[in-house]
This record gives sequence, C-alpha cells and structure tokens, in this order.
Amino acid sequence: MKGLPVRQARAALALAAAATLLFPGVTTAAPREGPSGRSVPARLPPPRPAELNAPPAPAAAPSVPLQPRAAPTGVPPSSDPEAGACLAELTRIAGSRIRAAPPAAALAAEGCQVIEPVIVEAVAVRRPEGPGALVLTPPPTLSCEMARALSVWFDTALVPLARGAFGKELTQLRVGGGHECRRRNRQTQTPMSEHATGRALDIFAFQLGEERQGGPVVSVEKPDGLVQSRFVDAARQSACGAFMTVLGPGADAAHANHLHVDIQQRRAKSSRFCQ
Repeated sequence: MKGLPVRQARAALALAAAATLLFPGVTTAAPREGPSGRSVPARLPPPRPAELNAPPAPAAAPSVPLQPRAAPTGVPPSSDPEAGACLAELTRIAGSRIRAAPPAAALAAEGCQVIEPVIVEAVAVRRPEGPGALVLTPPPTLSCEMARALSVWFDTALVPLARGAFGKELTQLRVGGGHECRRRNRQTQTPMSEHATGRALDIFAFQLGEERQGGPVVSVEKPDGLVQSRFVDAARQSACGAFMTVLGPGADAAHANHLHVDIQQRRAKSSRFCQ
C-alpha cells in the first residue's frame, strides 16, 4: 500500500481481514487515495442473501386424487348399524313373542313399504305375580316402531286400567288391520292409510282372564254395561296420549266398531288427532 502512512495501512489490512472472515468468498478491494491524497476505504458489496445460497428445493410430486376406500368384503356399503335394534330391544323382554316378518312385507307397492316389519304374537307386560304377556289375535304385521309404541301403552296404561276396572288381568286383544296396502277408509281418492306402512292397529275387543274359563270380553262397538263403557272410554283417552291418531265409535262410520291407533307423523310432535 504505497504512499499510505503505516498506521493507515495497518487499519486497511485489518478491515480487509475482518471482511474476509465475515463474508467468505467476497473479494475485498484495497483502499485507494482520494483527491486530497488521503486514503479512502474501499466499499464492499452487500453479502449474498442466505436463501440464494441454499440448494434448490426438490420439485413437488404431482398430486394424486384420493380414491374412496373399498368396503370390507362381505359388508354391504349401505348397511345400517341401527337395523334390528328395535326388534332386539323388544325380544329382550321376557314374555314377548315378536319375530321379524318375511322380507316380502317390506317390499310392497309404492307407498306401502314397512320399515323393519315384525309379526307380533304377544307383548310383554307386568303382572302382580311377575312378567306376563298380552296376546294379539290374530298376530298382526306391524312396523317395529309401532310395536314398540304398543308395548309401552299396554304395559303402562291399558293393562293397569283393566285391572283397576274389573279386578282381572287383560290377557288378549282381538285386533285387525295391521299392515294392509290401502287408502284411508278404503276409499279410492283418499291419502294412503297408516296401515299401508304398518304403523297402525285396529282393536275390536278386550279379553279379560282366560277365555276357556269364561273370562268376559269387552266389545269396543257394544260394551256391556256402565263399567265396560267406562273402561272403553278410559282406554281410548289413554291412547290419545300414547299415539298420534286415535279414532273410534262416533268419529265416523268407518270406525264404528273398533279403536284405531297409529303413529302418523305430524308437524308438531305434541299434536294429536283424537276422536
């Protein structure tokens, strides 16, 4: 560094050495003389950004659309985990004689499909001496949901009412109109009946005690005396709280001889049609 004082030369060399340590690979220029003869430190270029020194990132693999996972072998894709839960619940109670109906009962004409159809021979009820059963004659084909509603009504209302009114146990119901693909009141222009989906039942008479031992029968159409009339009225009123629709004698000519109960869905769950 010709022409520079010793002290300035040493300072310039120290600056160059420091720049080399801080910015490796960057060449530093020696100080130069200014117009006045004084030394001017050389300006260093800015350091290279670190991200430019990093190796280029590998190219991303082309995206592959996800494929739906295949269902396990032997399990239908549309299988319903809740299917059969209703029937299992009812048959778990001692005294019930309820079985699944043949598949044909669920594959009727349009508007007449029954969801989880069952054949109800007897429904479990509680007796003073222990578990008992209320027999339905002839055994109707119903939706399992309707069978469950009947089970609750029989056990909590109908059987206790008969016991209180007659001092006897209600043992059998004479019924009709379970699953039947038809329109309301068997007319041609009316909406489909709830019987078409197995969600309705018609009750014609109540058997008290054992029939073979002369147990009395209470007819819905013609009750015998005041006690029987009051029992039919009480049974009808209790059904109004258990079902969505209740029709009987006096409602219309089509229901003059039986008590119709169903679980037709309405706009509000608290809504009832009781005549």
